[in-house]
Amino acid sequence: MISKITATTEEAVAGIADGSTVMIGGFGAAGQPVELIEALLDGGARDLVVVNNNAGNGDTGLAALLKARRVRKIICSFPRQTDSHVFDALYRAGDIELELVPQGTLAERIRAAGAGIAAFFTPTGAGTILAEGKETREFDGRAFVLEPALHADFALVRALRGDRLGNLVYRKTARNFGPIMASAASTTIAQVSEIVDAGQLDPESVVTPGIFVDRLVRVEPRAVTGAVAS
Repeated sequence: MISKITATTEEAVAGIADGSTVMIGGFGAAGQPVELIEALLDGGARDLVVVNNNAGNGDTGLAALLKARRVRKIICSFPRQTDSHVFDALYRAGDIELELVPQGTLAERIRAAGAGIAAFFTPTGAGTILAEGKETREFDGRAFVLEPALHADFALVRALRGDRLGNLVYRKTARNFGPIMASAASTTIAQVSEIVDAGQLDPESVVTPGIFVDRLVRVEPRAVTGAVAS
């Protein structure tokens, strides 16, 4: 019987090695797989390249991973907000590399990887410093920049519930980047609040099919200040 369930978060993130590229779902705190990040932190992997919408909030989750200096480079669209003090300090000290990508372009680069598209042209960033060093072509009198697909070795995502086959259902805005990241990584690891048997999820509600999920772990829900829990 196929089952992608792992017993612990430590078991779920096993194999994430130094230098891995890791996509982490979430939009701020909403949908961030905090317990998987904590297990990754405990696992000791270093020199990571992290792909996320932002660069951490406060001192927990992704921010804790940055604070421990486990991340060499972050690829994101929104690196600074009122509580991004960990990233701010590292960046000002030259201790972390930043690749800034407009949010729509970031999402499309990830989606393209999952769809098997090598690259695409977008008007976003044309004529700005974000286009420096990139191929630019004109279509119908308008400049477009060539952007490559963005792949990862691992994706860490958070969903509301899943079944033993890895099918995932999300809760409201906690859905954000998780589904496209799940399809763009070689190995996708999902934490959920509830695991049910195959056939118990409404097929119309499944957002991420189990074919994109490799490992699944149940994590007891906990309150998240200022965000809707998934």
